[in-house]
Amino acid sequence: MTELTAPNVVASSTRTDRRRKLLQNMLRGERPYMLYIAFVVLLVVFSLSSPWFLSLDNFLNIGRQTTLVSIIAVGMTFVIIARQIDLSVASTLALSGMAAALAMSQISNSWIVGAIAGLGTGALVGLLNGILTTQLSIPSFLVTLGSLSMARGLAMMVTNTKPVIITNETYFAIFGEGTFLGIPVPIAWTLVAMIVGILLLHYNVFGRRIYAVGGNPTAALYSGINTKWVTTAAFVLTGALAGLAALVLSARSHAARPDVVQGMELDVIAAVILGGCSLFGGRGYILGTLFGSLIIGTLNNGLVLLGVSSPMQLVIKGAIIVAAVAFTKR
Repeated sequence: MTELTAPNVVASSTRTDRRRKLLQNMLRGERPYMLYIAFVVLLVVFSLSSPWFLSLDNFLNIGRQTTLVSIIAVGMTFVIIARQIDLSVASTLALSGMAAALAMSQISNSWIVGAIAGLGTGALVGLLNGILTTQLSIPSFLVTLGSLSMARGLAMMVTNTKPVIITNETYFAIFGEGTFLGIPVPIAWTLVAMIVGILLLHYNVFGRRIYAVGGNPTAALYSGINTKWVTTAAFVLTGALAGLAALVLSARSHAARPDVVQGMELDVIAAVILGGCSLFGGRGYILGTLFGSLIIGTLNNGLVLLGVSSPMQLVIKGAIIVAAVAFTKR
């Protein structure tokens, strides 16, 4: 048996302390650990309840189904950490998809034109939300409630509620049906959004300012941070990511529809809150948002496999949001 030297004894003691602290945090119900435990519990419950749940095809299906929510939830994380909320993301997605499809059908059948139109439209809606919220001091809840209606109405009005067909094969391959390093491109775009979000939020001065604005806006203002610019930038980022989600959805369905993903803002907000972001600002992280999205996607998938009706699914998701917000106040 190898005898432990003094440095080895210290290292072993440190590892033991870390394990003991991890176990204590889990038993106390610390949010990050509860999130991972909840995800594992869902996997176990649905695996035992449905013979179709535990398969590679179904997990890939969950990955594809959570793509839209995960991409937009990255931006929503910034907005909520900054003490704001964006209820217009689903309508922004619908309007951005229509803009991309119309640009390719009316201006040029180039995927670049479609991408610029979709991303630009989403960013423009986000900019409008940010300006109205910060410059006119209107609560973001009311601003984005109005833009939710306006964006959806515009998406329906420009084509008289009819879908717009897309025919560009390159567009389909880049955003909806191709693969990148063996990964379906919708999942690859999700990973890109997550990595960019992590870099911006955790390794950039912009991320530190977002936390400062959300934690204490008055102190952030007196420390020289342009709180209005930071908040507006968070809305623009969310709108642009809603535009990216629109490109993915329209490429998968070969068309843009004005009535798609109605009510999806509920899933996005739920994913962010479940992921550890506080509705009261100043707290949250991108990896938690990813797991929050996976929990929402797994829950949706499992409830469908178990034959739970759509109204009951809404009831369950609503109850989870209330529970998550209550847990946030602890």
